Amino acid sequence: MIRISIDAMGGDHGASVVIPALATVAARRPDIKFIIYGREDAVRPELAKFPTLAAASEFVHCEVAVQMDDKPSQALRHGRGTSSMWNAIEAVKNGQADACISAGNTGALMAMAKFCLRTMANVDRPAIAAIWPNVRAESVVLDVGATIGGDAQQLVDFAILGTGMARALFGIERPTVGLLNVGVEEVKGQEEVKEAGRMLREAGLSSLDYRGFVEGDDIGKGTVDVVVTEGFSGNIALKTAEGTARQIAGYLRAAMGRSLLSRIGYILAKGAFDQLREKMDVSRSNGGVFLGLNGIVVKSHGGADSAGFAAAVELGYDMVRNRLLERVQADIDLFHAHNPQSQATETSKPVVETDEEG
Repeated sequence: MIRISIDAMGGDHGASVVIPALATVAARRPDIKFIIYGREDAVRPELAKFPTLAAASEFVHCEVAVQMDDKPSQALRHGRGTSSMWNAIEAVKNGQADACISAGNTGALMAMAKFCLRTMANVDRPAIAAIWPNVRAESVVLDVGATIGGDAQQLVDFAILGTGMARALFGIERPTVGLLNVGVEEVKGQEEVKEAGRMLREAGLSSLDYRGFVEGDDIGKGTVDVVVTEGFSGNIALKTAEGTARQIAGYLRAAMGRSLLSRIGYILAKGAFDQLREKMDVSRSNGGVFLGLNGIVVKSHGGADSAGFAAAVELGYDMVRNRLLERVQADIDLFHAHNPQSQATETSKPVVETDEEG
């Protein structure tokens, strides 16, 4: 059995979205068990609608729910040990669960996850990795919001973390990797990015195929399997892509209903439009994986519907089933064994709480 701990109070809709999503996943995945954390008055009525899920799940009452507008430091101080978010993460630390899923406050979730699980050996800071649909298939993009700024070593770590995720999720033995930059020429970009490129070229890692710099349009083209950047530009790219997808979908809906002829055309081409709608549906790629921690934590979009939250849960399921942590730690250890001067420091200490939002 793969055990998943759930923060049922997170997101814009809480248990009313989370519980139906879990019922959907449980019907598809008979080898999954949920440990659900939340307030009894909010969760029990929803669970009562799905008796099969209720019978196969464990529910733990938590009095405190982290709010979407709470500062990370505030959530860590007041929610540590008492909130549904903290307890769902702690279940992973204690070995009660194999992964944690939450749609709650991103900054609070990252602060709690770093404090509770701590970073892997030789990893300085964690990253949030997103699954990005492209014209070829899908790629991993990181960081999309955990770390604002980053030095060359952190970008190299992100490349290795993303490679491990691509190997686990896509089954690619040697994923291709690119550093997001303002141009593909080696002389362009910030010094940290250029230095990270040099380090990756000289590392000679058998687990990844470094292809150099990539530009923003290469993400949609699927030029590489793993796109590496720091959290500021990565988060902007992610939100821009989501907004553009919704904008185009809105244009299409308006155009198809504009006249009788356009409605007839829509009926004739409905199959093609259904395929396009499915490809552009951001809920299909919902779920950011916190990489670099001693445990699997997946962040669902706060506004996700039940289909979107189910996608995040299944992403966590796949990460466990494909041994993400083992693969990532092996790749990190191999790199630092060949490059001892680049080992991260202070990895054994808990991360200081922060008010950084991500």
